[in-house]
Amino acid sequence: MRKINFNAGPSAMPLPALELAQKELLDFEGTGMSVMEHSHRGKDFLRVHEEAKALLCELMEIPSTHEVLLMQGGASMQFALVPLNFLAAGRRADYVVTGTWGKKALEEAQRIGSARAAWEETDAKGCYVRVPKQAEVSFDEGACYVHTTSNNTLFGSQYWQFLDTGKVWQVCDMSSDILSRPIDVSKFGLIYAGAQKNLGPAGLVVVVLHKEFLKEASERIPIIFRYATFAEHDSLFNTPTTFGIYMLRNCLRWLRGEGGVSAIAVQNEKKAQALYAVLDGFSHFYVAPVEKESRSHMTVVFHLSNPALDEVFVKAAAAENMVGLKGHRSTGGMRASIYNATSLQDVETLAEFMRHFARQHA
Repeated sequence: MRKINFNAGPSAMPLPALELAQKELLDFEGTGMSVMEHSHRGKDFLRVHEEAKALLCELMEIPSTHEVLLMQGGASMQFALVPLNFLAAGRRADYVVTGTWGKKALEEAQRIGSARAAWEETDAKGCYVRVPKQAEVSFDEGACYVHTTSNNTLFGSQYWQFLDTGKVWQVCDMSSDILSRPIDVSKFGLIYAGAQKNLGPAGLVVVVLHKEFLKEASERIPIIFRYATFAEHDSLFNTPTTFGIYMLRNCLRWLRGEGGVSAIAVQNEKKAQALYAVLDGFSHFYVAPVEKESRSHMTVVFHLSNPALDEVFVKAAAAENMVGLKGHRSTGGMRASIYNATSLQDVETLAEFMRHFARQHA
């Protein structure tokens, strides 16, 4: 029996995508070899590579003004590659820090050049419980870029209206909510997303980059670290993560079959509301720390009012076939990651378990 998977990443993947990989693992499309054994420059793999990019462009409605890059190293490497490419000497980058990953991105940029937190706020416990409103953030009009994080996987907040950065390019880490809802890609200079939440397996990272922004990138860095290198070589400058791209293709096929991003956004809202209804209905037992206007539809974070019950909750959930609910080691509590591949039925199972647990232990 497959587990009901609420892990934050690597996370649940669409079963049809996994089943196709299982079917083709030894013999990819009648070629007599696994896709992992094919040359990344051979015609058989290149079909997969191009289809994955085309599906991304279709599902995200990526305009012709942007490049799609398939890279390695995950989102954490992008924390360094963004400032290496775009943080010019004598200029500054602005970072809107709404969680741990945004803070890590800022710290990496500060090792490379001048970068500051244009906004950062925590509560008395040091937790990030909301994203800022437009009027609260003051950007440097001469900044190289503004960096934001669309969804915060440790603390459970999410932008429902992206900030207007004016004439300054916006760079956004969308690792944990990419393809979960429609967005206007044209408003971003650069989007990056680690694959291990909504796109596929860990190791692959998708970058969507405005061609005009790319012109501002530095050439005074090693070739392998330049976005321009990957753009010029169709992400095939060196050997890519071929199996990761194959699984990306499979996951994107599944998403298109589900009706695309608009359809999955409806399901994601239903899933989130099912859990928040329990948290609000049993507020004497569960604590939902994130301000309601900033609540995430991908990462539902909560605490038990009695921390002594934390381990009891996790073990009881595991006994009901649900895994991945323990909060991040730095924050404690609970966290249900309800990415695209997590079904509404699975989330409703969790919601019913939470109601029963609260009644049993109140």
